[in-house]
Amino acid sequence: MSNNLNLNEMAKVVWQAGIEYVSGALCKCGKKEPHTHGRMLLATHRRAATTSDTCNRIYLRDEKNFTKSDSANAVWARQRFEAIAAMVHDRSRDLSKITQDQQAFLAQRNQPRGKKTMKSYYWYICGQEYDAAHPHD
Repeated sequence: MSNNLNLNEMAKVVWQAGIEYVSGALCKCGKKEPHTHGRMLLATHRRAATTSDTCNRIYLRDEKNFTKSDSANAVWARQRFEAIAAMVHDRSRDLSKITQDQQAFLAQRNQPRGKKTMKSYYWYICGQEYDAAHPHD
């Protein structure tokens, strides 16, 4: 008999001298439609070489009632995100800035609060540029 048990393709349970890990949706309670915002029991498992090699979490999500009206802050945040995402896309493909951006990224990477990936660095600098051009109260 296999050591792996697959529960309806929702969750993966690996058995070894007890339970080694559980990962995936364990229960989609009250599933009415494919993208429901109903109750859910979700387990995550992650192995990362840079931190603890085992990281297990279980989340219980209650049913959410979302409203159609957005607050002014939600609209502003969505517009800011979309604008910065476009700036990141354009800047990462701008051949006149790539070399300079790579050098600046490498110079700050190992500093305290330095961005560890080029993409996070682009989001940081484009976010600063956007915020300087579009102050928010």
